Amino acid sequence: MKTRSFLVGAALCSAAFLSACSARRPVLYPNDQYNRVGKDVAEQDVAECMRKADAYVESGVVEADSAKKVGTSTAVGAAGGAAVGAVGGAVGGNVGEGAAVGAATGATAGLLHGLFGVGSSGPDPVYANFVDRCLREKGYEPIGWK
Repeated sequence: MKTRSFLVGAALCSAAFLSACSARRPVLYPNDQYNRVGKDVAEQDVAECMRKADAYVESGVVEADSAKKVGTSTAVGAAGGAAVGAVGGAVGGNVGEGAAVGAATGATAGLLHGLFGVGSSGPDPVYANFVDRCLREKGYEPIGWK
C-alpha cells in the first residue's frame, strides 16, 4: 500500500510539474509585420518583450501579491490533499499515513500551481498587458495567450 500511495503522489506531482513547464505565450495575428519578418523573428520579438516584462513586473506590486497567492495555493493544496489522502488511507487501512501522503502531495501540487499558474486562465494581467503593448509597438497584433 505504501508503494501505491507513493506512486500516485509522484505521478500527480510529475503531471503538475510538466504542465507548469509549458508557459503561456502570446498568439500573434498574421498581419503584415508578422508576414514580413516571419515566424522566427516574431518569436524572437515575443521573447524580447517577455524578458522586458519579466524585468519590469518583478520590480512592481505584482511580486507581493504573487507571494500571497503561492502561500494560499500551497495551504489549500495541503488541506485538500490531506482530506483525500485520509479517505484513501481509510480504504487501505491506514488513515494517518494516507493523510500525510495526501498532505505532502497536495502541498506540492499547490506550490507548483501557485508558482507557475498551473490550471490558471492566463498570465498575470499586468505582465500580459506589458507584453502585448510591447508587441503592438513593434507592429504585431497579439490576439490572446495560449
